[in-house]
Amino acid sequence: MATTTPNFGWTVPTSSDLVKNGATAIETLGDSVDASFAGLTVNAQTGTTYTAVKADGLNAIVTMDNASANTFSIPTDATYAFPTGTTLLVYQKGAGVTTIQAASSGTTTVVSAGAVLAAPVLARYKSAACIKIAANSWIVVGGIA
Repeated sequence: MATTTPNFGWTVPTSSDLVKNGATAIETLGDSVDASFAGLTVNAQTGTTYTAVKADGLNAIVTMDNASANTFSIPTDATYAFPTGTTLLVYQKGAGVTTIQAASSGTTTVVSAGAVLAAPVLARYKSAACIKIAANSWIVVGGIA
């Protein structure tokens, strides 16, 4: 009988499933994997501040929907060490602007396109990808100002 993994929710065949009907068991696993990567999870934020969490780096997009200026913060490795290569997607949906910055000044380096060290800003209907390139070091690319 197949089991469900706690980390990904995939239906994983047991060894007896593989012996009885290997092709169907593998197809079931493949369908579970495909479903988990089929689209982005939307993490809708309506406040003026939000700090990224682990789930945001797992096939998700954070939408910032506030008419006022708001802030998307990237935590330090001490708070949560996203693996190098993690991509955080951010979309400014509301009328305000979103500033992308470090959660704690001086400990997480946010670097925008063109080696500009100022915190990148997203205007309405713009999006950006924050990509971790090293410990406490991120590049931000996309529709930033």
